[in-house]
Amino acid sequence: MSSPSQPAGLPVPNPSISFWHSEPNAFLVGHRTTPELPAEADIVIVGSGITGASAARFLAEDARAKGKSIVMLEAREACWGATGRNGGHCQVLPVARALDVTKFEVLNYNAVQSYIAENDIPCEWRSLNGCQAHFSIETFDAVRREVAALKERDPELGKIVTVVTNKDELAKHRVSKAVGCTLTSAAASLWPYKLVSFILERLVRSGALNLQTHTPVERLEPASSSSPLATLHTPRGSIRARAVILATNGYTSHLLPSFADLIVPVRGEMSSLLPPPGAPRLPNSYGLCGLPGQPAHRDDYLNQRPYEGVPNPAGHYMFGGGDGAAHHKTIGVWDDSIVDEGMASWLRKRLLEHMELGGETDGLDELQATHQWTGIMGFSRDNVPWVGAAAEGVWMSAGYSGHGMPNGTLCGKAVAELLLAHEQGMSAAEAEQHVVEKVGLPRSYLITKERLAQAREMPTVEQADATGTVGNHAVHGATAGESRWSS
Repeated sequence: MSSPSQPAGLPVPNPSISFWHSEPNAFLVGHRTTPELPAEADIVIVGSGITGASAARFLAEDARAKGKSIVMLEAREACWGATGRNGGHCQVLPVARALDVTKFEVLNYNAVQSYIAENDIPCEWRSLNGCQAHFSIETFDAVRREVAALKERDPELGKIVTVVTNKDELAKHRVSKAVGCTLTSAAASLWPYKLVSFILERLVRSGALNLQTHTPVERLEPASSSSPLATLHTPRGSIRARAVILATNGYTSHLLPSFADLIVPVRGEMSSLLPPPGAPRLPNSYGLCGLPGQPAHRDDYLNQRPYEGVPNPAGHYMFGGGDGAAHHKTIGVWDDSIVDEGMASWLRKRLLEHMELGGETDGLDELQATHQWTGIMGFSRDNVPWVGAAAEGVWMSAGYSGHGMPNGTLCGKAVAELLLAHEQGMSAAEAEQHVVEKVGLPRSYLITKERLAQAREMPTVEQADATGTVGNHAVHGATAGESRWSS
């Protein structure tokens, strides 16, 4: 696992234990809709996180897919990959991004919020401000320039973000030790596994989806002139499909080795920590950017669970990051069975040092962790997700660079739209224009020959990380860091 250009392996069978799986969906655990793997399907979706579940939902809701058989293959339990291991944020990050990307993230945020509200999904969704607190003058100055540029380019969109430098105001947000912060209104905390498991259970119970857990895809043969169907090989046998959707994020290159240098697995670390006795609930979700002891471009991320009205209402701090304290390599790694004690120790200690948590903190050197775990992100070489046709009969949406929750829902819709448009005989150019206009997908997300070539002229993910830049940040000259796995 040492080379970032080496194709990823399969998800390991013994992952570390995520807090989000502490209340598993009983219907989905070990679920196989049919005892045997079907020999054939119209559409096979690989991966059961936010992207795979969303693609399945939008296909089920689309009249063009009526009557089509849809099978979902998952290597482990449903939603046991990155979505079931992330930071529990759905937060728009409006700086150091193209304008259409910011608009798309807002659309995605609103779509997730509306779906949860319409279906009354008990996933602890709380709309709040996203507070990005900066502890480095250099990165904060860069962010202030980005915010000013956003407000100039699109004053209406710019209203979602506010810059705070006043120490009294920073103290209200519990980050008085920061140089400054930005507050973004399009942000929320949630229990992501419960959202996805709701979607999957509804689809399976309605007959719209055949879910096959513990069915890893060992090899994928795209369609060809001699074989019009793609073939997916699993330990339980093979399944042939008229179309395949890969919602495999950091594991994508296992099935598409040609993407090994474009979507790189990166291991991140998360924790659930008990707050100090008497500590009030935090007002925001947080990105803690450039904490002392971390490289300036590294971010930690935090939100807090409820104290009441939910099962296990302990107000856990859901805190992730600690990359700079890692004892083990993180880039090019797809093994999430390992908990890195360097990162774990960092996460237990740093909130007490750098935030005003309130409550009884005297004598506390570190917070008590109920769970500490890892998960695998997929970092894109050009810092933008890859959505579209990846091979004959194979479609994909992957490479969220630690920012999947404000992208995955509508990226799932976009990949479903592209697939259905193709089946209706629409040209690639027409289909791409269709998803840009109808779904709002940024054109930069689409997989094209030109983009493939341009991305390979950029620094590798490992090189970009070493220099404090990630993909587009290197191109645009921004020095602000990318929030890792904050969503």
